[in-house]
Amino acid sequence: MRIDCQSHVFPAEYAELLARNPRPPQAIPQGDGYIITYGEVQKFLLRQEVYDIDRKIRDMDAAEVDVSILSVNMPGPERLIPELRVAGAKTCNDFLAEVIQKHPGRFAGLACLPWQDVPEALAEIDRAVDDLGLCGIILYSHIEGDHVDAPAYEPIYQRAEAREMPIVLHPTVPTWGEYIKDYSMIPMVGLMVDHSFAMLRLILSGVLERHPDLQVVQPHAGGVLPYLWGRIKNQTEVMGRGVENITQPPSVYYQRVYLDTVSPSALAMRFAYDFAGPDRLLFGSDHPWVDIRNFIELIEEMDISQENKARIFGLNAQRLFKIG
Repeated sequence: MRIDCQSHVFPAEYAELLARNPRPPQAIPQGDGYIITYGEVQKFLLRQEVYDIDRKIRDMDAAEVDVSILSVNMPGPERLIPELRVAGAKTCNDFLAEVIQKHPGRFAGLACLPWQDVPEALAEIDRAVDDLGLCGIILYSHIEGDHVDAPAYEPIYQRAEAREMPIVLHPTVPTWGEYIKDYSMIPMVGLMVDHSFAMLRLILSGVLERHPDLQVVQPHAGGVLPYLWGRIKNQTEVMGRGVENITQPPSVYYQRVYLDTVSPSALAMRFAYDFAGPDRLLFGSDHPWVDIRNFIELIEEMDISQENKARIFGLNAQRLFKIG
């Protein structure tokens, strides 16, 4: 079985809410889609045809993908003004549930949350599990400027752990994007760096220690963290820096984290495999931004056993997200 763990959608109803947001990020109608603007820092063109579910199914079939785990493309509803956040999360989650229901066995979904409205976020987790049948939660690398390890969000991690809902830590445009807005450096590098900072905060703040059964996925082959892990290990274990909130080496917590294959480089994918091992690497494509077949070819070309390829392609995701 092939399960694509990173596949994006963008509901038109959610775009309409973003269009009503009085401050960036906003959706500005253009042609058959929208310009998603973060002020003068970053702009993305989202054509609705690219997010067409029938087209996604055709692309899945061409790549022999059985199931795609859908998530709403950034920005998440936590970036909306307070009056729109809950509606934004519910709109996204209802859309995912509708797609899953219309196409049995082909899709699963990651719930969006109105993170700053903690009681509403807790209720939405329960609704996602009990009523909508979603299989995880998407968390962007900052919450409207708040760090992901802010104490206010502790009840959300506790509820996610209790409901066995994995957290998928996806990048978003960083708060410091102004400094790297030239030459498209935000999508090239900035997103990967920002969600690496966020992952490190979840570890060093003690969130993962306090929630030993909380499952976390860091997409994009772990961003930059695997490549810098030797330095992180030296700074924390030898120099004793940044470890005041944890009782074990950071590696102990990071060994629980899953990575996905969304890094279009054979060298990077091999390093992710060597770093994470066959049981913590998930097949993902970042569709529709990337052709799904690109990553299938990279995995198939790896000099590893068919058993370990099967783990990456689907068995790990089946276990983690309870699919099938």
